[in-house]
Amino acid sequence: MFTGIIESLGRVDKIITHDDNLSFYVKSTLAKELKVDQSLSHNGVCLTVEEVLDNSYRVTAIKETLDKTNLGLLQEGSLVNLERSLSYNGRLDGHIVQGHVDCIAEIKEIIDEKGSWRLRFEYLPSPGFVTVEKGSVCVNGISLTVVNSRLSGFEVAIIPYTWENTNLHTLSPGSSVNIEFDILGKYVSRYLDVFKDTLQTP
Repeated sequence: MFTGIIESLGRVDKIITHDDNLSFYVKSTLAKELKVDQSLSHNGVCLTVEEVLDNSYRVTAIKETLDKTNLGLLQEGSLVNLERSLSYNGRLDGHIVQGHVDCIAEIKEIIDEKGSWRLRFEYLPSPGFVTVEKGSVCVNGISLTVVNSRLSGFEVAIIPYTWENTNLHTLSPGSSVNIEFDILGKYVSRYLDVFKDTLQTP
């Protein structure tokens, strides 16, 4: 479980292919604090730490993960947003994030608003892919507030701190990002879909 508040940027140092899987060696200031078997969010994807080195660590993404996220697009030198799992004695500064990516969205537009940035995303609509105005959404592991919610897309406004301390500043129109929709919205959407016949008023 995560909060969507990015702790650090990691840099992909090496990528190794094993059959249909990819192992990533990531350099990060967090490496010294990690332990094998810990969960760590990479661009919003929950991966298990398999090996810890001096200033880097190794995680592996299997085919299922690569098919549904943008991790397969990473290259050596790519920056990734990192967050350790939620500590129950800490503050929930963002929102409840599972690290289970729902889909990939494309950045359609980045607007410099002289002190902030507005990003517009689009994705293929599907049941459960729900955003609401002023609600929460997780983009590349970052907890953000939705503005201008639409059926197949939404916009977010980015403050300077988030722009500078995540990998958003490395992206451009056409880039792919991982999206995890709010878990509460997904449950409500599923409930309404399952019980739609019984909820109809006479």
